[in-house]
Amino acid sequence: MKNLKTVLSTMFLAMLSLLIVACSNSASNTTTESTVATENKETIAQKKTFTVGFDAEYPPYGFVDDDGTYKGFDLDLAKEFCSRAGYEFKPQPIDWDSKDLELNQGNIDCIWNGFTVTGRENDYTWTFPYVDNSIVLVVRSDSGITKKADLAGKIVMGQAGSSAITALEEEENAELVKSFKSLEQCADYNSGFMNLESGMIDCLAVDIGVAKFHLNNANGKYVQLDEKLSSEQYAIGFKKGNTALRDEVEKVVTEMWKDGTFMNIANNYSDYSLSDMVCLGDYIK
Repeated sequence: MKNLKTVLSTMFLAMLSLLIVACSNSASNTTTESTVATENKETIAQKKTFTVGFDAEYPPYGFVDDDGTYKGFDLDLAKEFCSRAGYEFKPQPIDWDSKDLELNQGNIDCIWNGFTVTGRENDYTWTFPYVDNSIVLVVRSDSGITKKADLAGKIVMGQAGSSAITALEEEENAELVKSFKSLEQCADYNSGFMNLESGMIDCLAVDIGVAKFHLNNANGKYVQLDEKLSSEQYAIGFKKGNTALRDEVEKVVTEMWKDGTFMNIANNYSDYSLSDMVCLGDYIK
């Protein structure tokens, strides 16, 4: 009888030990799974955000598509950069006249939106130029205006804070501007073209890419003068001194150029002749 009790006691202790081990393993597995889940959540939470400041009414570089989403050549480039560099892409529409405030306050990481280097070389930390752009003059097709000299006594408009206004303020265009009845400014080019269509103004000074977009969609309402106002280059602008982020973007954009992705994106905007305006290959060795 005593031996039987001893055997039963031994069996009970063995079963108890197995139960404790099983529970321990289960708890360990649960802890491991919980730890992994927590780490994954922390990784997602810590994912870097790349906020791109852009004018949402500036096709083909940035605009609102028919489905209400933000679209554009520069936004597509920025999105590809984020995919490769591990950033979360955040397009942030801004008032173009407040772009410096947005950048300096840290609300955006860069201005990537048909941003003109010419005349601003010392105001920002720039990437290499990637688009050669021109400022052109657009008039109504029935205006009778065919050259710059015909703008004497006319009302001319450009977007506030734009390279078009900068070009008109340059010394080489001083005599031309003096001949205008007035030089007006608009908040965005959509309203500028509305003013042109209604006859409120006689001419709109505008980037060639934007001009081509409106000319292609206006059923002959407008014409572009052969004489250009100026030529310029676009680059990505960062807060002065932010060379680390600039260098990171340049490195990835260079990879995009070399593997053909950059030009593939440009070709998606053939209606704007963007592929003919790309100059990035001149700056990449």
